[in-house]
Order: sequence, then C-alpha cells, then structure tokens
Amino acid sequence: QVQVAESGGGLVQEGGSLRLSCAASGRTFSTYTMGWFRQAPGKEREFVAAISWSGRRTNYADSVKGRFIISIGNAKNTVYLQMNSLRPEDTAVYYCAANFRVYYLPPDRRDEYDYWGQGTQVTVSS
Repeated sequence: QVQVAESGGGLVQEGGSLRLSCAASGRTFSTYTMGWFRQAPGKEREFVAAISWSGRRTNYADSVKGRFIISIGNAKNTVYLQMNSLRPEDTAVYYCAANFRVYYLPPDRRDEYDYWGQGTQVTVSS
C-alpha cells in the first residue's frame, strides 16, 4: 500500500506565497512521478504541475507557469510546490498524486496517477 499526504495549505493574501509539501510512504519505489492537482468549488479537478523522480523533467499548467515551482525534496518520495504571486483564482483544495512510472514528460491527466492524498485547502484573499 502507498500513502500520500499533503501539508502546508492555509490562508494568504493576494500576492503572497505558500509552500505545499507532499510525501509518499509505504510500498514505494526509487523511480516515480508526482503531481499536484487542484479543485475549486463547483469545478473539476485540474492539473497544476508534475515532476519526475530525478527532478529533471517538469510540466506546468499555463495558469501557473512563472508563478509556481515544483521540486523534489531531499527525502525520498517527497515533492514541494512553491506558490508565489498567488491570486484569488488559485483558491482550491490542492491534491498530491503519485505513480511509479517514468515518462518523457510528466503527465497532466488525472487517470495517469494511481495514488492520491486527501488534499489541503489553499485560500487566497483579495
């Protein structure tokens, strides 16, 4: 079994920053892909960013390019999402997802990911 857990959400003013953390534990492997998705009230869950286990390959949604940075942590199977210049439209529950496959480009499709966290709320006030 694999468990995925996010942390770091909260309330921030427009223009501020937050860093989300995610860790996968349990039956994990040395090669993996991890991604972040978000879901705002009344909307579908959408892709935010993804990264390969090496950290060399990343993929971002257009809406967050230049503002968000995804990175691999020093501990195995950990990933961070640094969110800068936050906007009210970034308000959502943010989910971390993982799989143990390797891609040329980390995928943006939800169905590519096998393991999901419970989500962490990010609220950006104007």
